Amino acid sequence: MPIRTMLAGLIAMALLSSAAAAPRAEYKIVTASKTGTYIEIGRDLSKWVAEPVGIGLEVLESKGSAENVRRMRFEPGVKLALVQSDVYQAFLDEAKAGNTDAGNIIRPLRLIMPLYDEEIYFVARADSPLAHIHEIRNKKMAVGPIGSGTALTSRTLYQLMFGEQLAAANAQYVSNEEALVKLTVDKSIDVAIIVAGQPAKIFSEMKPEARNYIKLLKLDDAAPETQRAKKTYFPATIRTASYATWLTADVPTLTVKAYLVTYDYGLQSTVGNLGRFADSLCTNFDKLQAHGHPKWKQVRLDLPALGQGWRYFAPMEKRLRACMAAQTAAGAPSWVGPQPSARPCTDQELVLGLCRR
Repeated sequence: MPIRTMLAGLIAMALLSSAAAAPRAEYKIVTASKTGTYIEIGRDLSKWVAEPVGIGLEVLESKGSAENVRRMRFEPGVKLALVQSDVYQAFLDEAKAGNTDAGNIIRPLRLIMPLYDEEIYFVARADSPLAHIHEIRNKKMAVGPIGSGTALTSRTLYQLMFGEQLAAANAQYVSNEEALVKLTVDKSIDVAIIVAGQPAKIFSEMKPEARNYIKLLKLDDAAPETQRAKKTYFPATIRTASYATWLTADVPTLTVKAYLVTYDYGLQSTVGNLGRFADSLCTNFDKLQAHGHPKWKQVRLDLPALGQGWRYFAPMEKRLRACMAAQTAAGAPSWVGPQPSARPCTDQELVLGLCRR
């Protein structure tokens, strides 16, 4: 019997044995809207990672990354969250700038591993004169709900590209579905910004007639605004293969990284359960790539070096690194809430949910 097969069998037996010996843990993971990619990633983790080791993982909808950070910190039962890299960094930046609430929220949080890049969609009406992303300056836009990663991404991108904050009068904080209605029916906005890993359900279920009503704005590499945006975000392509029913050509755009996040737990039972989750994530990673959302095929089972203020959850990091090392040795492939503030809120704090007006 090949060494790799024997190793996988022994690890699987150990995982099942430990799952049988321990009482079933009931945990929660916060994701995003029901039409987004995060919720499907959460369901995959529940089915292919948590369930095999006797962990019940309830998948919860949310407004998105900024809300997820807060719920990960404060909501009972939430042990895992999906968070955009720019949102995580924004909390760190606020904490470094002296925001006590931001520090209390973000400092105990820990990363499990990076996942994949999420595409940023700039949606305009089909008859709009707009053609490129850098043309959105001073346009009326839907930028995602308050508490969502989309709202933070929209504001950060705008600031980077144009050197000024997005005007409050031009921003509508609504859901993706509401944004498309305002764009095509009410025509009260010019652009809807949506962040989702492709293929995203909100677009993949569109019919061919959709191209008569909406289009995607393109990234222009030659534009100076694009070069400024690339300081934080990265180029990517929205592929026709992801939306074959209505998209007729690939569209260049920008992306933001998604991370799986937890808390710096010390309770022995929780550390043990999350350790088993980490083992299962490693040993069942091939199942995630084979049966889960297509985005899993872009995820590498890897723990790269982190920037300042970013830290892995040490018990899970240890288990993941040990499992990855064992697989490598066996010849396995390398896997390609705060109170309202007494002072006026800044727009950044409002979007992050750090204070209320």
